[in-house]
Amino acid sequence: MFELRKARERGIADFGWLNSRHTFSFGQYYDPHQQGFSDLLVINDDRVQPDKGFGAHPHADMEIFSYVLEGALEHKDSMGTGSIIKPGDVQMMSAGAGIRHSEFNPSKTDIVHFLQIWIVPEQKQVTPRYQQVRFAEARKRGRLCLIISPDGDEDSLSVYQDVRVFAGLFNGTETAEFELDSNRYAYVHLAQGELNMNGIHLEEGDGVRIREERQLKFSKGNNAEVLVFNLRPNELPGQELF
Repeated sequence: MFELRKARERGIADFGWLNSRHTFSFGQYYDPHQQGFSDLLVINDDRVQPDKGFGAHPHADMEIFSYVLEGALEHKDSMGTGSIIKPGDVQMMSAGAGIRHSEFNPSKTDIVHFLQIWIVPEQKQVTPRYQQVRFAEARKRGRLCLIISPDGDEDSLSVYQDVRVFAGLFNGTETAEFELDSNRYAYVHLAQGELNMNGIHLEEGDGVRIREERQLKFSKGNNAEVLVFNLRPNELPGQELF
């Protein structure tokens, strides 16, 4: 079963320096029908103006990763980590027992466009950690590349949850198939461009909840960049099915 959520249906936050689209309930945007899916709690599609950003603020017991689509994002945190995240990089922060961090657009002229995604962890109060890995375009071109997994398989980033995240780039005749086990859910988010999935035409910002399906087929990409989440069969984050 495929449940399409169009980009135009997402929540909107516009603070001048920040323009954000919320796939799931976040901040002042609340929709009782959009409170996450399985262990996936937040997908925020953020555009930050030059020389602006999020000041230092705390997090705990959350797996947070940033996926930069355009520009650059400067990260600093209370562990002493400092880095610049650019397209092709994936940053994962396990907040665990508690961490403070800031995210800033260091450019004086260009916006930064990135996805901030939160995953509910299966372990609480772990020691905070920071990871950053660059995935070359060739690893994602015309295929789905594993970027996040519980055990850091295939040089992916590690996450404290039974979640696997894949990223792919598709254009023209490039195609890929993705197999799901019978007891798994999936969520597909199209970050950029246009793409067909199992006959469903997706545009930038569209998302799809997927239940009781075994095979996903991606084709007819037009400068498409897609994320695929392989998830436990739970409906809401933290909710077990019985």
